[in-house]
Amino acid sequence: MNATYSLLIIIVVSVCTILLRAFPFLIFGGKKELPQTVQYLGKVLPPAIMAVLVVYCLRSVSFLEGNHGIPELISVVLVAGLHLWKKNILLSIGLGTVCYMVLIQLVF
Repeated sequence: MNATYSLLIIIVVSVCTILLRAFPFLIFGGKKELPQTVQYLGKVLPPAIMAVLVVYCLRSVSFLEGNHGIPELISVVLVAGLHLWKKNILLSIGLGTVCYMVLIQLVF
């Protein structure tokens, strides 16, 4: 792969990314009100995506064998508790990740 081909790929990907990010503003921009469907999706999709990610991350954890599942369970409880307490997604996910990594590297 030569430099010209690589540069063309970068340019095409960059233009597509910019257009895709500008598309909602072009469609729903200005003083128009968002359609009810878009407002509904904006409310329900973030929690639904987080639920899918939790299920995906815990899909292969065996809670019945040895100490497997204990670091995951502790971290999930920490994330849920922090989020209910502070209502800060970045804080919850960040500290949950740090907790999980410390548990699997140093404790279990």
